[in-house]
Amino acid sequence: MPTQNIEEYLRDQGGKPTLRFLTCGSVDDGKSTLIGRLLYDSKLIFEDQLAALEADSKKLGTQGEDIDFALLVDGLAAEREQGITIDVAYRYFATDKRKFVVADTPGHEQYTRNMATGASTAELAVILIDARKGILTQTRRHSYIVTLFGIKDVLLAVNKMDLVDYDESTYRAIVASYEQFANELAELNVTAIPISALKGDNIIHASKNMPWYAGPTLLEALETVEVDTDVGGKAFRMPVQWVNRPDLNFRGYSGTIASGQIEPGTEVKILPSERTSVVARVVTYDGDLSTAGAGQAVTLVLADEVDVSRGDVICSVSEPAQLSDQFAVHLLWMSERALFPGRQYYLKTGTRTVPCVLTDLKHKINVNTLETQPAKRLELNEVGVGNISLSERIAFDPYRESRALGSFILIDRQTYATVGVGLFDFSLRRAQNVMWQALTVDKEHRAAIKHQKPCVVWLTGLSGSGKSTIANLLESRLHDLNRHTYVLDGDNIRHGLNRDLGFTEADRIENIRRIGETAKLMVDAGLITIVAFISPFRSERRMVRDLMCEGEFFEVFVDTPLDVCEARDTKGLYKRARAGEIRNFTGIDSVYEPPEAAEMVMHTETESAEESVERLLSSLQERGILTVD
Repeated sequence: MPTQNIEEYLRDQGGKPTLRFLTCGSVDDGKSTLIGRLLYDSKLIFEDQLAALEADSKKLGTQGEDIDFALLVDGLAAEREQGITIDVAYRYFATDKRKFVVADTPGHEQYTRNMATGASTAELAVILIDARKGILTQTRRHSYIVTLFGIKDVLLAVNKMDLVDYDESTYRAIVASYEQFANELAELNVTAIPISALKGDNIIHASKNMPWYAGPTLLEALETVEVDTDVGGKAFRMPVQWVNRPDLNFRGYSGTIASGQIEPGTEVKILPSERTSVVARVVTYDGDLSTAGAGQAVTLVLADEVDVSRGDVICSVSEPAQLSDQFAVHLLWMSERALFPGRQYYLKTGTRTVPCVLTDLKHKINVNTLETQPAKRLELNEVGVGNISLSERIAFDPYRESRALGSFILIDRQTYATVGVGLFDFSLRRAQNVMWQALTVDKEHRAAIKHQKPCVVWLTGLSGSGKSTIANLLESRLHDLNRHTYVLDGDNIRHGLNRDLGFTEADRIENIRRIGETAKLMVDAGLITIVAFISPFRSERRMVRDLMCEGEFFEVFVDTPLDVCEARDTKGLYKRARAGEIRNFTGIDSVYEPPEAAEMVMHTETESAEESVERLLSSLQERGILTVD
């Protein structure tokens, strides 16, 4: 009998729909307390958890002798000590009508990235507002992020009504103000509920303290709200996580179905290769399936020997995903180091990771007014709209059609930290219109008739370190050796190609991006290209290195101390910078990031330019750059 009861219970639970929601809002609006009270009043806390909660409340709580429900969710030591939420806490519970996965997200501005993490998988948002404070900047920011991630249903919980004596006019004024703000957002369904999470008003049962409110309680609203979760009815998509090859007799492609359904005999297309095949088997640990749908982890065996790798997307032939390498995107920046157009990152979407660059930042969005503002960079927690270019084509769907294939994260190429999250809006038309034109004469042919191997000799260092002197002398020596060269000097380039750029960090990044692309063209022409630029940032020098083929980028760090450069001050720039006449001057009020693994280091304070150039020529000769006629 007990076994039957357990089986019945599991069948009953398995048949219930699941709602994923998050709680968000400004700091100290009562999000953790709300979830704790919800679990407590729903009788979903075990006796040992309750005993621990009572003990922790006396030791760490903020409610005197009463239970501090926030401690049920705030599990980190730092959270309990400060009385705030830092990380995203997930809790699972169920009622007779539904199962729930709730993400308690932090309210502090510096942890907005964690709130975005919770929003990325939620279907509904509970936005809390402290009745004493009303709508705050973080309330607006979280509301905008909620709509950005496609959440259309919001429960507006006006909390701490007990602290305003359950005043109806206070509640009505807050709701009216929020609805006015929400009307300016994308389509949003707002249900407002006055509550006291601490006292339990309108959480499970209707509050006797607010007879003027006749709407649903919070739990009733959660149990009855209808959200659009029909990913099973959409076109089939499955990002390939790994190639399953346990032995010579089996090859399958494993992943979690993002949308749609699949069954043996279905014709599919593999992207980005655009090869087609037929599904022979749908394999799981428990055996083959006759059909599988969204959310299931499966291994697909195809009828043909086609090339499929991790990061590819298997999709419906009749409704395939799109392919592109250039996109219009929305971005939420999550790093303390600003985002600048031209700087390279890794973009990860689904199971695929590719290098990318933000080519254009169109504007950022003021979360208070929802107005667009011109911007050259994005700071921590700012939202912007721009264009992104990838190193190769990927399969995608616009975010409004698919969360799985329409979202991405940006990863710093040096630290591998996640620095941003974004949504694909649409493919740029030029991605389809601009094709690579194959040419009969290529780089190898151009270099062969010059009897040399093309490369970039990239001289980096502070102003006054001797880069231009060395570049000029190097070209003269190479000219004597009948080599074909060209010098790109920082000052000379700013008279023409880069005359529109200043010396802000954003302009410095664009400065190097343009020079990198120019140097690449010159290498393609078969030239030994000598570049003399301060190029203060490692990320941009790495970006140029990545543009070249292996062995074509030769970085030379002209490592001259600042005091030596300043003593030379051949252009009088340091004197003007010290006097405040020049801003963003490298070495004075703008950082220089020295190379960590340059191919050569020069010390011009102890070595003459001639000696430095001779060492450089010897090194180029050893690397086969200066081949013999």
